[in-house]
Amino acid sequence: MIITTTPTVDGYRITGYYGVVFGEVVAGVDFVRDMGASLRNVFGGRSKGYEEELITARQQALQELQDRAAQLNAQAVVGVDVDYEVLGQGNMLMVTASGTAVTLAPLQ
Repeated sequence: MIITTTPTVDGYRITGYYGVVFGEVVAGVDFVRDMGASLRNVFGGRSKGYEEELITARQQALQELQDRAAQLNAQAVVGVDVDYEVLGQGNMLMVTASGTAVTLAPLQ
């Protein structure tokens, strides 16, 4: 399935719209990673633990988006937007992906 941030897909025309689909993930960050991130907040540097959680949550949200589009028999999701939020006391991460599920036909 094609997942794109653009409103169209090169080489194809959109033949059907199936509505907006979403993928949402709320992930907790474990205590050890949270502690490491707190230290990096004071001393500087990147938080590998948070980065890994962010990458995993984003991949899961996009997979859920794709799965929901497939349930509608869509061939692509266009106009994809990914949003990030921190919940609670900063130890919960929410990633939301949304876009429009469509069917495609090759351009002639």
